[in-house]
Amino acid sequence: MKYLFFVAVFLVGTAIQVKAQNDPAAKKVLNEIGEKVKSAKGISAKFTLKSITSKGKPNAIKTGTLSMKGDKYLLKQGKTVIICDGSNVYNYDGNKTITKSSVEESSATLSPQKLLSGSYDNDFNYKLVSSKGPNYQIEMFPKDDRRSFQKVDLFVNRLKHLVTKAVIFDKSNNKTVILISDMNTAAKFPEGMFTFKRANYPADAELLD
Repeated sequence: MKYLFFVAVFLVGTAIQVKAQNDPAAKKVLNEIGEKVKSAKGISAKFTLKSITSKGKPNAIKTGTLSMKGDKYLLKQGKTVIICDGSNVYNYDGNKTITKSSVEESSATLSPQKLLSGSYDNDFNYKLVSSKGPNYQIEMFPKDDRRSFQKVDLFVNRLKHLVTKAVIFDKSNNKTVILISDMNTAAKFPEGMFTFKRANYPADAELLD
């Protein structure tokens, strides 16, 4: 579950104006994404997570969905659910535990709120490494060496100005590939979709606050 937040991050985390002194070409691409996402009334997308070992062996494939409106979002992957109402984040592990944390507390996990608040550039150095073919490729390196990953490669569709793929390299050179598909930036959601409802989860699941 540790990379589920990255799905939201790379879909909506660039929805701020980049101000740090990084590669100007990459800055331009990221700002174009941000402008498009910020103008969206709602965002929905499907994603696929592929785990690949440092030796190139496929390890696991998982699929899920993301729904996002403003600072609220809903991530689903199998039985796992992460829902944010704008103030709190509820993380259901698909089994017996629901963990509640404030948006501020969850910021350490690279939640969308952290990036939308303007701290994106405080977390990464980045540069444009390719503009060939249908996608831009941007390398992103965490400034904090304590992060569990060493690098993220971000792929952005040149015509749509939307993220299509992110590749996360951990410190053992294992990779997690996030593929984004069916993104809709004009999605409409029912009232209360981003509100945590205890009755929607097993009665014996423990809520840790």
